[in-house]
Amino acid sequence: MEPILAANADLAWMLAAFVFVLLMFPGLAFFYGGMVGSKNVLNIMTMVMSTLAITAVLYVVIGHGLVSGPSVGGWGLIGNPTDYIGLTNWLTDDASGATQTLYYAAWFILFAAITIAIVASGAAGRMKFSAWLVFAPIWLLVVYFPVAHWVFAADVDDNYRGGFLLNDLEIVDYAGGTAVHMNSGVAALALAVVLGARKRRMERPHNVPMTIMGGGILFFGWFGFNGSCALGANFLAQAVILNTLLAGSAGMIGFAIIERWREGHVTSLGMITGTVAGLVGITPAASSMAPLGALCVGIFAAAVVAFLLSFKNRLKIDETLDAFAVHGIGGIVGTLCIVLFATEAAPAGVQGILFGGPVDIVWRELAGILITCTYSFVMTWLIAKGLDKLIGLRVDEETEVTGLDAVLHAETAYEIPSASVGHAGGLATMSPARAAEKVEEAMPASAPASAPPAGV
Repeated sequence: MEPILAANADLAWMLAAFVFVLLMFPGLAFFYGGMVGSKNVLNIMTMVMSTLAITAVLYVVIGHGLVSGPSVGGWGLIGNPTDYIGLTNWLTDDASGATQTLYYAAWFILFAAITIAIVASGAAGRMKFSAWLVFAPIWLLVVYFPVAHWVFAADVDDNYRGGFLLNDLEIVDYAGGTAVHMNSGVAALALAVVLGARKRRMERPHNVPMTIMGGGILFFGWFGFNGSCALGANFLAQAVILNTLLAGSAGMIGFAIIERWREGHVTSLGMITGTVAGLVGITPAASSMAPLGALCVGIFAAAVVAFLLSFKNRLKIDETLDAFAVHGIGGIVGTLCIVLFATEAAPAGVQGILFGGPVDIVWRELAGILITCTYSFVMTWLIAKGLDKLIGLRVDEETEVTGLDAVLHAETAYEIPSASVGHAGGLATMSPARAAEKVEEAMPASAPASAPPAGV
């Protein structure tokens, strides 16, 4: 095949994969939206979707250079944005027919935006939307962009050094187990610590079918997420797409086994959560596993997540939608699977210690986990704590009880006039006191007691 035709084929796959990843945003919005109460569904969905707007602006202005630019001082800590500000220096076609800087900027916008979107899990049902719009860009600048540089920016030459985790520590992380999943999961935990628990912590998911649909869309999008990291229409893309399918499918089994053992039944919410946990687990390991290994990754990641969620209600920390367990712990388990049973026959060429691989992979991967999680937690806690002191992160108690949809967004997810739910005079739009008055006004007046029958 002519080189330019091969480049065009790679570009076609990358463009298609981009659309797959973009669909993960409504997928995550539905996934989270179904798990919250009916009075907060639009709020959490808006938080998720708003990350695209925030990230797109920030990334084009300065973010791409911070992530993909040459490391400042060659230290591998943060990229130099000088040549990438506004991306105005990259508007000329190099005639290669391949993916170029403008594509990678758009692609990395989605990776950055989905990471901060996952963090919304720790704020569900109690964070001011205005505070979220301040928190999100600061978090991207201080936490995500540096960590993404550490993991995604490769060395080009002695004058163009990349991130230290990828190039100096030489961690194995195919598609963002550290920068995306551990980072977002730990950040959600830190944000939840600062915000404190919800007033009605035991509120049940209001729409499990919505969550299942969202999880299905996420599964679809994950083929673009992992597949696009092959950077073309090649054998690596084929291998990681198979492994992604296997791990996500096996995740259902892993979660179901623990649910059946723990509670005596299998739930649909557990099955879709297991799917996502398996997909998270395979994200760092997709290029290092044989198909049987990918099945094990999915089962192990989901089973560990399911087991840890058994203790959720015993903790004082209200990490509402389980991003820490699913993404944080799931990402860690996937990385540890690389350490244990990665196979040299897979495209990454890495051998786990159970197959006789070098022992140094243990400390390299553990160091990557520890550095990423510690930095993410500490910096997220500091950002959230500082903003809480300056502007206040949490809504007042009346707003939380009434529901964030009605108070913060002046809308509700469902219109049921007969039940006084919705915009038009609905109880959801009123304060609790006014709602009580409306109920009393609508009740018929008590009938006078009739005279007792004679002889009584």
